Amino acid sequence: MTTFESLGLSAPLLRALAAEGYSVPTPIQSKAIPHVLAGRDLFGCAQTGTGKTAAFALPLIERMLADRRTAAPRRCRTLVLAPTRELASQIHDSFRAYGRHAGLKAAVIFGGVSQRPQSAALTKGVDVVIATPGRLLDLVGQRLVDLRAVEFLVLDEADRMLDMGFIHDMKRIVAMLPRDRQTLFFSATLPAEVRELASSMLDDPLEVKTTPQATPAETVSQSVFFIAKSEKRAKLVQLLREEATGRVIVFTRTKHGADKLHRDLDKAGITAAAIHGNKSQNQRERALAAFKSPRPPVLIATDIAARGIDVDQVTHVINFELPHEPETYVHRIGRTGRAGQTGAAISLCDNEERSRLVAIERLLRRPIPQRNAPPTGPIPEPAEPARGQRSAGGPGGPRGQRTGRGTGHGRPQSRPQAKRRQEGSRRPARGDQAPAAATVARKPKKKHRRAL
Repeated sequence: MTTFESLGLSAPLLRALAAEGYSVPTPIQSKAIPHVLAGRDLFGCAQTGTGKTAAFALPLIERMLADRRTAAPRRCRTLVLAPTRELASQIHDSFRAYGRHAGLKAAVIFGGVSQRPQSAALTKGVDVVIATPGRLLDLVGQRLVDLRAVEFLVLDEADRMLDMGFIHDMKRIVAMLPRDRQTLFFSATLPAEVRELASSMLDDPLEVKTTPQATPAETVSQSVFFIAKSEKRAKLVQLLREEATGRVIVFTRTKHGADKLHRDLDKAGITAAAIHGNKSQNQRERALAAFKSPRPPVLIATDIAARGIDVDQVTHVINFELPHEPETYVHRIGRTGRAGQTGAAISLCDNEERSRLVAIERLLRRPIPQRNAPPTGPIPEPAEPARGQRSAGGPGGPRGQRTGRGTGHGRPQSRPQAKRRQEGSRRPARGDQAPAAATVARKPKKKHRRAL
């Protein structure tokens, strides 16, 4: 049997792992750790909840311990890029937990909060920086961070960063790094764009896969209710009272929908908390802290929480609305059934969402068990969502709604901006702003006023 000791980890790390209650490495850890220790670039594909963070954090801490040196002011030895504030915070917590006996310093930087504590930590120099791309570039632009001494780069949830529009930010950051570095690239899915990005950043990488692409954990039981859109809220309340009585996450597609559902559950006497891109960092942290408590509220979330929220013993995930992208469904239900535990994923599908359900089942290569009879008639044609209609921080969302950008990130758009995005149109060229008919209609008025 493979053990952490047989993987080549030293006593300080073994003591930290024992304190965390970990004794046997997961498959991704067993496959990745020896190659990272050997200095190889790595391209890893592993679904969420498989121990991916430890697969890169443990060997990188080991490598820094083997070559102890003090980071210069404003510099770091290891840089980890993550798509969201929550994931960045959890990776930071993992580095601190695994490196508790190593004497290494780590800092986390992301937008939505004051940069003063972050810049103060970086001024002294740290061993590890975990960052979201937008805030990192902000601090680089202010010359508060110098990336020229990075030895190890990790891109975590790379497919999510591509979905959120961070590709140009990632390329700008990578261009600032030394070419002589070790790069670890992790993704839950392997679309062509991810492979293309990986090939441009990795040098003769070793590819490690632990599960088939976009396959949910076998410990998650899935089911779907076919239901009219107007009856979804009543059905959700019934499920929360009779069946989903543990630690539950309910997913919606939009921030507005999450807030409205929060109010509806409150009226029904069900304690809930909402988390999405328009919530401040303090509000999001309070909601997550309450969700981790012994008596958790129902957590209502947009897809900003579909990955990176590492909360133990989530018993149920309820898709109040099905996502536009089938892969997002996999990441949503990956919040339950983690680390060998069992969980349930329940979806509420109205008639307009039936084409999305078909796309999800096609990705899974199997049907989702039905809890009631589906409606008769042809499946409606899928409607391509406008950019501004996707959920906060989700794939294709508006630029101002990405998570983990610089200060002011997550700021809601003005109504005219949102309307333009929802209509999928750009501002017209100057010569196209007014139709000719409207211009002709205004001329008689002007002449009439002048005649008066």
